[in-house]
Amino acid sequence: MSGAASPPVVCIMGPTGAGKTALALDLCERGGVELISVDSAQVYRRMDIGTAKPDAATLTRAPHFLLDIREPWETYSAAEFAADAAHLIGEITGRGNLPVLVGGTMLYFRALIEGLAVLPDADREVRAALEREAAVKGWPGLHKELERVDPNAASRIHPNDPQRIQRALEVFRVTGQPLSRLQADKSGGFSGSFLKLAVSPLDRTTLHERINARFAAMLRQGFLDEVKELMSDPRLTAETPAMRAVGYRQAITYLAGHGSVEDLKARGSAATRQLAKRQLTWLRHLDGVSWLDPTEKSWKSAARSHIARFLHTPVC
Repeated sequence: MSGAASPPVVCIMGPTGAGKTALALDLCERGGVELISVDSAQVYRRMDIGTAKPDAATLTRAPHFLLDIREPWETYSAAEFAADAAHLIGEITGRGNLPVLVGGTMLYFRALIEGLAVLPDADREVRAALEREAAVKGWPGLHKELERVDPNAASRIHPNDPQRIQRALEVFRVTGQPLSRLQADKSGGFSGSFLKLAVSPLDRTTLHERINARFAAMLRQGFLDEVKELMSDPRLTAETPAMRAVGYRQAITYLAGHGSVEDLKARGSAATRQLAKRQLTWLRHLDGVSWLDPTEKSWKSAARSHIARFLHTPVC
């Protein structure tokens, strides 16, 4: 494998809570596989429960690269992920093993597979101005502005997604060009050969039930204590990008005295379901995806068969 011009890479993709980790563990335990995490929240240390990060026992069985590589107040971009993942893929194939990327951050997958547009760096003054405007108009109000200047980006961004609204408007104000137009002109992308496996129940109700159950389990496991500990760090605020992750935003609002625990469960589950919807929308527009339903008895065997055909080897 190490001498291949186009290294084979398996991507286990899918919405949050669908069962991607279970498949990754199954593959890893059969040998010859090394896992690379594709999760923009799990890169942060001390963000464990709310990101559904694999626990210590799981990581002993199946180590993941690109977990716990940043402090929550630091940044980590899609471009950095693509560079790190490409480097790891080279190392893994050099050891004669199969790199398996597993996670749900679709922007990271896109950066690696398709490349990235050249966009301006963050502009602190513009971001600060947008924060001030959001305090008056609300992020849905700024989303309406985005609809006027970049309707294509607005159609992909939820009105309650402040981080993406802010970035899209920032790019427009800095460059005078819509973000969607700049994103259409991409460069880079890894030259590997990708097998794209999407894990998701065909029944949307089943996925929603899993999401609701997982958020409730996080609360039982001490998620609120985790958020309290994080927010006790003066380097973190509610506007720090890591703290805007789904679940964390809602927990911070609750801890600030807004709503009951039941309200938190409802808001956190709803936000996670919206994230899952965006993940599925992206996957449906991606070419060459093989879908796996984790509610089917033989779904892991089906995944191994896909991989065997991809590698032209017998089923493991």
